[in-house]
Amino acid sequence: MTLFARLASDVQLMFRRPPRQQYGALCYRVKKKSGEVEVLLLTSRDTGRWVIPKGWPMNGKCAHDVAMREALEEAGVRGVVETETLGAYSYPKLLRDGVQVICKVQVYALEVTDMAKNFKEKGERIIEWVSFDEAAGRVREPELRGILLAFKRKMADRVSAKAAKQTPAAKQISAK
Repeated sequence: MTLFARLASDVQLMFRRPPRQQYGALCYRVKKKSGEVEVLLLTSRDTGRWVIPKGWPMNGKCAHDVAMREALEEAGVRGVVETETLGAYSYPKLLRDGVQVICKVQVYALEVTDMAKNFKEKGERIIEWVSFDEAAGRVREPELRGILLAFKRKMADRVSAKAAKQTPAAKQISAK
């Protein structure tokens, strides 16, 4: 590498901004009759791409609480949020001032128990419940796609473990 190329590379590194932190919710629900798991996707307000609810840190709030609040504000869903992260992904965001920054989103699972009729961003986004595979096909970020597919496997393991715990007698009782 020439001296000029090395200096140019060093200058770029000096001005590179660290990723901005965000927290997101992977919202899911289990259909009662079929046991099928669906995830919630919504469109971003600026580009219309398929995303999960996410937002900036809030003073005095834990990361998973921020994810839960964003899910309510952006998609109108309430539920039980897990405190352990499922993983993280990065994406480029264009800020209002025209500056592009890289955002790193920590993702938390949120089992949806209720949907609000009115919420802060109602009408500003398209909201859809889809299968894991459909969601993985719609999102642009490869790392988010990986989180979705890993969570699909985790949920499949949970369902099979739950089914294995039920004895034949317990199945008969629950069927009555």
